[in-house]
Amino acid sequence: MYIKQLYTNCLSEAAYYIESEGEAVIIDPLRDIDVYVNMAKERNASIRYILETHFHADFVSGHLDLAKATGATIVYGPGSKSGFNHHEAKDGEIFNIGKITIEVLHTPGHTLESSCFLLKDENGNDHCVFTGDTLFVGDVGRPDLAQKGEELTMIDLAGMLYDGIHAKLFPLADDVIVYPGHGPGSACGKNLGPSTQSTMGLEKQTNYAMKAATKEDFIREVTTGIPAPPQYFPINARINKEGYESLEDVLGHGMKALSPAAFKALADSDDNIIILDTRRSEIFTQGFVPGSISIGLDGRFAEWVGSLLPHNKSLLLVTEPGMEKDSIIRLARVGYDDVKGYLEGGFEAWKNDGQTIDLIIDIEADELMMDIPHDPKLVVVDVRRTTEFADGHLKQAMNLPLNEMTDPAHIANFEEDQNLYVHCAGGYRSVVACSILKKHGYHNLRNVKGGWSKIKEEKRAEIVKENAVLN
Repeated sequence: MYIKQLYTNCLSEAAYYIESEGEAVIIDPLRDIDVYVNMAKERNASIRYILETHFHADFVSGHLDLAKATGATIVYGPGSKSGFNHHEAKDGEIFNIGKITIEVLHTPGHTLESSCFLLKDENGNDHCVFTGDTLFVGDVGRPDLAQKGEELTMIDLAGMLYDGIHAKLFPLADDVIVYPGHGPGSACGKNLGPSTQSTMGLEKQTNYAMKAATKEDFIREVTTGIPAPPQYFPINARINKEGYESLEDVLGHGMKALSPAAFKALADSDDNIIILDTRRSEIFTQGFVPGSISIGLDGRFAEWVGSLLPHNKSLLLVTEPGMEKDSIIRLARVGYDDVKGYLEGGFEAWKNDGQTIDLIIDIEADELMMDIPHDPKLVVVDVRRTTEFADGHLKQAMNLPLNEMTDPAHIANFEEDQNLYVHCAGGYRSVVACSILKKHGYHNLRNVKGGWSKIKEEKRAEIVKENAVLN
């Protein structure tokens, strides 16, 4: 028996490769399937099943391309209806893979078809359970993702989640390994723990939701304090349910090299096009194509793309030379397939061609502290999450969380003569925010390098907390 967790940090997503006696199963694959195909080939195994814990909302799964490439059967849990051929498993159904078995445990609540997969080893003993978005390390799946037409409330789904966890997972022995679908940072739960695996015993002892004394307590715990889901969640869930264009075809039309002149002509000809710059934030600020949105590959790229960019727009890419394909693949992971091409030679080619450029002024935290007392037009814009802001911020700061900047109304109240000093926790999100503000016509901008991590070290910083929010 061989089990391999394949973890993708920028999505906080865990896929799994399981193998016994030359037969393999993939659980919750990403859209770029080469890693699974190559692993099976290297191990001289054939992929028989693609097990999906549910219709994912936070990424586009690779189930269709992987099934086409390997002939494997796609399996979803009870009640799953889709626009493609798949096996709808029954609760308790068992799949034989070599000398091991995998049992379907239907645990609705995160979604209606959500299921866990219990693996029994060669001796028939419970070895591990793949819990998808039902159970995380220290958390459970959010119960507020009912799809259109399901007519279920968050309370309804939380109740189902409680019933499923207590009927199917609580009876498992303490030494059964828990392999969840996500790790820390995922928006599929409230506050996932730092590890990407656990045991049933540890979760029973430490997971706030599993320690709830009653069903009512559980429902109250899991439904309190859930932030709104990112805007792309229902879109990705629909894509996973209905089907999508193959990644090969997406790369085929996206990997189109455009000269600076052709790039500019295409961008200027269509208001439906967004220029996306995937270079590192510290490089972006030094110079970029005017109107570009900065979302660097070095951060939580796919999540911020999905949270900030509309799905009904086309994209033109500016990347580090050689990173064009990687950018397109990572966009496709969250359903952004309409890439019209990329700037050949990157930003250097644009600059060398004599095209107009823009930039963002970077400043250090101590410069911000020196400017605050002397500039009545200075506005500190803190783009961290509300809870981060509440836990400590400059007295002079206003909070405009980055994910709320998709709504023009939230950034329409700045005056043209105001000087906006923008910061986040470390510097990634503030550059994204500055690029959005630039695109909306605000040019009196300063990006505070190092963000809150540097500001809070300044002796002159007057720091306050929002205890009403924290409590």
